[in-house]
Amino acid sequence: MIQRRLIPAYIFLIIISFLSVFPLLWMISAATNTSLDVARGKIMFGTYAMQNFKNLIASQNLAGAMGNSFLYAIVQTVISMFVCSLAGFGFELYHDKNKDRLFSILLLAMMVPQVATMVPLFKMMSRAGLLNSVWAFILPSISTPFLIMMFRQNSRNFPNDLMQAARIDGLSETGIFFRMYVPIMKSTYAAAAVITFMNAWNAYLWPKVVMTDNRAQTMPMLIANIASGYSIDYGMLMMGVLFCSIPTMIVFFVLQKQFAEGITGAVK
Repeated sequence: MIQRRLIPAYIFLIIISFLSVFPLLWMISAATNTSLDVARGKIMFGTYAMQNFKNLIASQNLAGAMGNSFLYAIVQTVISMFVCSLAGFGFELYHDKNKDRLFSILLLAMMVPQVATMVPLFKMMSRAGLLNSVWAFILPSISTPFLIMMFRQNSRNFPNDLMQAARIDGLSETGIFFRMYVPIMKSTYAAAAVITFMNAWNAYLWPKVVMTDNRAQTMPMLIANIASGYSIDYGMLMMGVLFCSIPTMIVFFVLQKQFAEGITGAVK
């Protein structure tokens, strides 16, 4: 009787799962069909995948865009995790009233839209000669209030007694951070890595502003170039979308367990 009661719930979950996965399946199938088949709404897989791939690499610098996206995303992820974790570590484990006030002011930055800061940031990057470089891409996002807040909140579970014992044993504050804090907070680092990598990989507006050279374009910019043509090849477009989606899917599936632990504040 209990299992029969659960049948409607299972059916509902199956339907929701299918609706969630369907856009991904349609993207993959569209990448294997001709532009006309995609426009007609064909759902079944086709045999045009190789031709779409050839058209993509013939008309767009796919290797360059993939390389730029990987470079920008990896560099931003590594630096952001270090800076934000160090800030969260300091705000929570060395906190006082003044730091709490500063943190409150920092959180107000989350309410400022990115568009409001884009013009002054562009002028700063232009005067510094950083346009079309990796630094123009990562510097505005090298430290985000959200990641600092996440590290600070999860640092509340960090065992202070262990830190005091390490100080008695003569371990420096730098040693405490690198040899104790980083290993214990690895699930939070995994969650931060997933969030930062995805945001950096999918970024479009800011790179479009500061990357004026086609050789510095990223994958979202490449897809936008395909979609802005007079005559759009939808098969080639979906093949580009597929290549753009694969890295983020791999990162999430590899780190999904640690991501869930980091979001919930688990400390090991």
